[in-house]
Amino acid sequence: MEAVADAWADQGHARPVLSFAGTAALARQAERGVPADIIISADAQWMDWLEEHALVDSATMRVLVGNELVLVAASSADVDGSIIEKLQAIGEGRLAMGDPQSVPVGRYARAALERMGLWDGVKARIVPTENVRAALALVEAGEARFGIVYQTDARASDRVYPIATFDFRDTPEIVYPGARLSAARHPQTDAFLAFLSSPAAQDIYSDLGFIAYESAP
Repeated sequence: MEAVADAWADQGHARPVLSFAGTAALARQAERGVPADIIISADAQWMDWLEEHALVDSATMRVLVGNELVLVAASSADVDGSIIEKLQAIGEGRLAMGDPQSVPVGRYARAALERMGLWDGVKARIVPTENVRAALALVEAGEARFGIVYQTDARASDRVYPIATFDFRDTPEIVYPGARLSAARHPQTDAFLAFLSSPAAQDIYSDLGFIAYESAP
């Protein structure tokens, strides 16, 4: 978003003010009426919640980009082997991931682990976090042997060791929808929202490891 905001400003527009937090926190902020014009969610479920509470303009909802899940390790000694092999042999190790009760990356991770037949074997070893960066930080600090994070977060760290990407057939579709908030007031809201799914923005997302979403308007 920083890079996209810079690209928008380079076109002569005022640079948007960005506010970052986990999706659940952003949705609750919108519910409380925190001043904002556009919201981007890490999954469709929270965007649906915003729509059900009349907090977004449904006509403006669009998917901006996609992502993938990866298993990362705290030690280079854990790099070799498949996701199944590593998690079946986790032993007393800890697995950091977003809270599957409320955090999108956690829900995605749980669904993938269930489809792979691994959930029952690792659920007692899970350290739930409030967002993906918190899970990544636990692995970086060596406080969790493994972590399940987005591919883009794994790429942004030089202190974790990626093991493998989860098969897309085991993972729910990971998408980032955006929409205009019902309380939006800024005159350039719609124009910037359109720019967020433009080819220029898609190029930025792709350079950072996100999956271009071809059906974005």
